[in-house]
Amino acid sequence: MKSVQDLASRLKQNIGNIIVGKEDEVDLLLTALLASGHVLLEDVPGTGKTMLAKSLAASLSLSFQRIQFTPDLLPSDLTGIHFYNQKDGEFHFRPGPLFARIVLADEINRATPRTQSSLLECMEERQISVDGETMKLEQPFMVLATQNPVDNQGTFPLPEAQMDRFMIRMKLGYPSAPEGREILRRTVQAGGLAAEAAATTATAEEVLEAQAVCRRVTITDDLLDYIVALADASRAHSELALGISPRGTQSLLRACQAYAALKGRDYILPDDIKKLLVPVCAHRLVLNNRYDLQDHPAERILAELSDRVPVPSEEGLESEVR
Repeated sequence: MKSVQDLASRLKQNIGNIIVGKEDEVDLLLTALLASGHVLLEDVPGTGKTMLAKSLAASLSLSFQRIQFTPDLLPSDLTGIHFYNQKDGEFHFRPGPLFARIVLADEINRATPRTQSSLLECMEERQISVDGETMKLEQPFMVLATQNPVDNQGTFPLPEAQMDRFMIRMKLGYPSAPEGREILRRTVQAGGLAAEAAATTATAEEVLEAQAVCRRVTITDDLLDYIVALADASRAHSELALGISPRGTQSLLRACQAYAALKGRDYILPDDIKKLLVPVCAHRLVLNNRYDLQDHPAERILAELSDRVPVPSEEGLESEVR
């Protein structure tokens, strides 16, 4: 696990040169990277969503593409097209930006549902089908998407199937007073720092090796039952039309494995599950009253379930680990 910790430490330090504070959010971002997942950054404009995504991309020696989603964007603008070359009289394929290893989908909810659907296959199967031909994507592959939850004019809300493909949804929030002062201080010094100024600290091989190590993190049967119990409780909740899906439980397990490795452990603790339950599962829930957006009801419901569902005893977990 030390190799994973060293990799994460280098990335956190590098991102920290650009992003002020937000240590927990950076941990979640790295957790998704190590767990081969995708991230949805959801917050109001100006909080650093795009800067955080670009800082991670600049820290990795991986191909990177940023796509500004707009209502006139077409699926072929993302996947690529076959074009006719008059010089040799044949059709050739011109790959789109989705063939990069790190893809930033900026303001994803401004594209039409037809364009949004072009992300479904690449996010789940890591492949793209164009004109009947299926092409595998290079690994690692990660989609970082941003959206503004406040501005509804000119946006198309992501459907449940799309939301379920994001391993983690997180919010950055406003900086504290000391963090705000540091942001302004960096702005004064040479006009601030650009995300591209981050040094490259990790290669594709290092990331793939770290992902393989994370998949070997052990989890006891009691904790597997705990995850299933949380999912069952959400599906039976009176305020929910849809609870945590099987893909949601798999994402929670993989995220916990990556988070444990990030902390230098080769085993999962109940606290890991509790910490990641909201960022991994809250966006997968569908409320009976979909217009009840006050006080983040999905997060509140998961917090209640986390307190109500019994946690496996430490004695039993230690005996299984031994």
